[in-house]
Amino acid sequence: MAEYLELHPIDPQARLIRRAAEVVRAGGLIAYPTDSCYALGWHLGDKHAQERVRRIRQADRHHHFTLVCATLAEVGRFARLDTWQFRILRACLPGPYTFLLRATRETPRRLQHARRRTIGVRIPAHRVAQLLLAELGEPLMSSTLLLAADETPLTRGRDIEARLGHDIDAILDGGDCGIEPTTVVDLSVTPPVIVRSGKGPLGPITGRAL
Repeated sequence: MAEYLELHPIDPQARLIRRAAEVVRAGGLIAYPTDSCYALGWHLGDKHAQERVRRIRQADRHHHFTLVCATLAEVGRFARLDTWQFRILRACLPGPYTFLLRATRETPRRLQHARRRTIGVRIPAHRVAQLLLAELGEPLMSSTLLLAADETPLTRGRDIEARLGHDIDAILDGGDCGIEPTTVVDLSVTPPVIVRSGKGPLGPITGRAL
């Protein structure tokens, strides 16, 4: 059964954040809150954990997973950024956006879209996610916690436990964070394409590049 880590809503306990990071480093799969829905998180170097996520999400090899970063400098290690792309990211992040970008040579092939060689990146504006990234000291692979049979993502810790308690290793309960997913923007093409309109407003994007 998944380890249940219930966080204080105002001042998340550092020991629980550390414990979640330990689970990730050991190859575990966690559920954690973001500024747009809960997500599944795993170590970027863990192929087995990624395959577990594919089974849980019923996702094929063309599904875009997301690299969750703490800074734009981290994004730049894994995604190629021209000046115009950097300006859009700087205007929107941290925030509820996922950007699709061309992957760098440093990015493992299995983390990229199989055909397009792109990767999704985001920097969340959520204290728990930010603390977790700081504790890890590296990006976290992630996927929205939306199950194939559901119309909306899971958003309460105990509901996640009831549905996935035997399929994941830890649940980092940071309270209800809503059901509206990120706004997804494809910046690998010119002009950019809004793939999904979500929680992030379009103004900072449409006013600059579309």
